[in-house]
Amino acid sequence: MVVKIVTDSSADLPANIAKELDITVVPLYVRFGEQVYRDRVDITEDEFYKRLTEDTVHPNTIQPSPQDFTNVYKDLGKDADGIVSIHISSKLSGTSNSALQAKEYCKGVQIEVIDSQLLSAALALITISAAKMAKEGAKLVDVVKHVNKAIQNTYLEGLLDTLKYLMLGGRIGKAKALVGSLLNIKPVLILKDGEVMPAGQVRSRSKGIERLFEFAKNAKNPKGISIAYNTTPVEAQALAERIAAAKIFDLDKILMVRIGPMLGVHMGPGTIIVAYQE
Repeated sequence: MVVKIVTDSSADLPANIAKELDITVVPLYVRFGEQVYRDRVDITEDEFYKRLTEDTVHPNTIQPSPQDFTNVYKDLGKDADGIVSIHISSKLSGTSNSALQAKEYCKGVQIEVIDSQLLSAALALITISAAKMAKEGAKLVDVVKHVNKAIQNTYLEGLLDTLKYLMLGGRIGKAKALVGSLLNIKPVLILKDGEVMPAGQVRSRSKGIERLFEFAKNAKNPKGISIAYNTTPVEAQALAERIAAAKIFDLDKILMVRIGPMLGVHMGPGTIIVAYQE
């Protein structure tokens, strides 16, 4: 049985890994005023972060349309018996809804749309593990079962430099509890039931990084660890090396991903995320 894997650009999958594992990435859209760009297709990460910090217009994000997914599903359906489409939390984006609508227009192939309740580094781990199963010839039902179980055992914690961008993007969710001390803290956030939640606050960036390291140490027999960053690659690499030195996970197996425009709109520069799958 040929099973194809689809995700969206919020997974922050490196292009070489997507190509190697035959993962189709459907881009979300980023809009600056009247200008609309496909995430990582029409605008690079560097171009985006430069504009994010310099442009007077704050961008917003737009989910892929049902037609975007319909085009992908029909194309993949020519060679596939089934498609597993794994996406960003439905509480943060309407992407899964667009995928579900597209599914109704594609009757020739079996399609399973999964709301991962995750994003970025965590969604990347889930998608990669599903793609490896698919390449090994697993049946669609088994890939779906694996993904749903993996979602329950995948955890994410992130350090933001400021809550400013979450507020501007309207995606602050229950993290609004931290707003009162916005200017004085570095917020630490988690995803719980697909929603952004406050996990604490630290007074300095170094303490925030220490918090992420302690989070990684909590992983019990991790199957995968991923670190996502946007503007601080040296800091992310140092954290990865520290995790490896502590014998938590091998350095060459830690997945390093860069947070793209879609999530950058809401998280802002200086964000770093650690995710692990037990």
